Amino acid sequence: MSGKLKGLHLIISGVVQGVGFRWFVERSANNFGLKGWVKNLYDGTVETYAEGDEGALKGFLNEIKIGPQSGHVTAVKAAWKEYTGNFNDFRIAF
Repeated sequence: MSGKLKGLHLIISGVVQGVGFRWFVERSANNFGLKGWVKNLYDGTVETYAEGDEGALKGFLNEIKIGPQSGHVTAVKAAWKEYTGNFNDFRIAF
């Protein structure tokens, strides 16, 4: 881990709704000790924002690019952000 705290905003495209993708993202974020949220968007993509150690976020991003076996990720738009510290845990937003 790098020790530097950052934020990471992602928009994930592909077969990412109706396949347990949000639960996959939540589990991955928790495994990396990240905080933030994940939600489905009306256009069929999934949006997530996570904060934590930069090294953990990079590992998280790599897992998200692969996705769960039940889904298929075709694209990930990633934007690095400043750490805010506004989150206590990682949640699925509805």
